[in-house]
Amino acid sequence: MLWDALTLQLGYNATLVAIGASLLGVSAGVTGTFLFLRKRALVSDAISHATLPGVCLAFMVMVLLGGDGRNLLALLAGSALSAWVGLLCLNWLTRHTRLAEDAAIGAVLSVFFGFGIVLLTIIQTMGMGRQAGLEGFLLGSTAGMLWADAVIIALGGAATLALVMLIRRPMTIVAFDPDYAAAQGMAVHRIDLAMMGLVMAVTVVGLKIVGLILIVAMLIIPPVTARFWSERAEHVVLLSGLAGGVSGYVGAALSAVAPNLPTGPIIVLVAFGLFLLSILFAPVRGVLAALLRHFRFQRRVHIRQGLLAMAQGQKIYEPLTRRLLQRAGLIRADGVATEAGKARASKALRDEKRWEIVRADQAHEAVAALYNGLRDIETVLTADQIAEIDRRIGAPKEVPA
Repeated sequence: MLWDALTLQLGYNATLVAIGASLLGVSAGVTGTFLFLRKRALVSDAISHATLPGVCLAFMVMVLLGGDGRNLLALLAGSALSAWVGLLCLNWLTRHTRLAEDAAIGAVLSVFFGFGIVLLTIIQTMGMGRQAGLEGFLLGSTAGMLWADAVIIALGGAATLALVMLIRRPMTIVAFDPDYAAAQGMAVHRIDLAMMGLVMAVTVVGLKIVGLILIVAMLIIPPVTARFWSERAEHVVLLSGLAGGVSGYVGAALSAVAPNLPTGPIIVLVAFGLFLLSILFAPVRGVLAALLRHFRFQRRVHIRQGLLAMAQGQKIYEPLTRRLLQRAGLIRADGVATEAGKARASKALRDEKRWEIVRADQAHEAVAALYNGLRDIETVLTADQIAEIDRRIGAPKEVPA
């Protein structure tokens, strides 16, 4: 059944949800990247919680006008208006008061969400409020998604993605260096506001699928996942969109196979699974790569210290050092140095003396700063410079057997 879900053969509703979730994931991942790079990830939390009063007020207005209050487009419009008011409040608090941004986020988040819960409680007492299903906007609800709903979500995600691509360059510059952007004549405040507006758009579009509480995860987890795989901003944007799209698609497929499981939380858990894989197996920034670098460094230190001990006629008692030297063919099983080991030990001792002279010479101050006990001196000095240092040291000593 999982293969059927992944190949969009599990039914009409499952196909709509999978396509909508994947488009939402791509737009959320790409948009969230700039928020992450700008170090304003928590702003998305305030925006998402500020959508609840708008949803409730839109429902109440539609009911008072004689409708059933379930028109998705009207509910999303209400949530967008409410989120925009919350964003303006957050922006005003950070610009015109002494409140730090995290304190302003906490104030906006709690007040708007509390007001939304009060309105949601009032709606439940209304004649048709119990059948409204507005609580689905908290954690997402895809059961019975209509074609019109899927079209709204798809068009909203695609439009947001297009706008992000249109202004990605100024947003990237502001994210990395707002002072430089201001010096170039860019309106940093307006670009920040546009960035927040795009985040708001993704939040509103994602309410139906993942809900206002979990949409924050879709904005933040994909960029964090992508950051482990690249140092270039444009690559992070692409990888983040890919991670978000895969999370949405696979999560929707899994929830279709197990219909009792909610779609939104499953999508977030899939995104978290990709994050775990990245943090463990990313080739440069992953945990496994860091452990391998540590073990390689440890091996180099043991071999270096063993060679210096051999050059000075000392016995090597450390089991790991002996094992590494023997594995490298530098000593025999009885601890006696091989010819290759004698040559390497002699060079190691001579390099130490070369570094001593370099570190004591003010003319080589910049080169001396690169010394870490392991670096080959040939990588920082020319052959002529090394030859001059060797003349000051004298002939190399033979390594004792």
